[in-house]
Amino acid sequence: MDVQIGGDHYKKLKIQPMEYSMANNLDACQHTAIKYVTRFRDKGGVADLEKAKHVIDMLIEFEQKSKSEAALEALARNAQELGLGYES
Repeated sequence: MDVQIGGDHYKKLKIQPMEYSMANNLDACQHTAIKYVTRFRDKGGVADLEKAKHVIDMLIEFEQKSKSEAALEALARNAQELGLGYES
């Protein structure tokens, strides 16, 4: 991408964070963390690193919740298959 609206903090990069994220099928949290880490020296400084940290913390929380929910669903399926009547 040769065009950037609102600043020039990505122009010196070989590839913009959005291009990288799209090429690698990253989700919104992954993209946002990469964006903030990539630009922090040229735009927001430590505040951008704090934003990246916050987004990563959100991603960790989401992943942990997803795994917990998946485990409960598997437990419920197994209990039901065994006729134990467990409902999640």
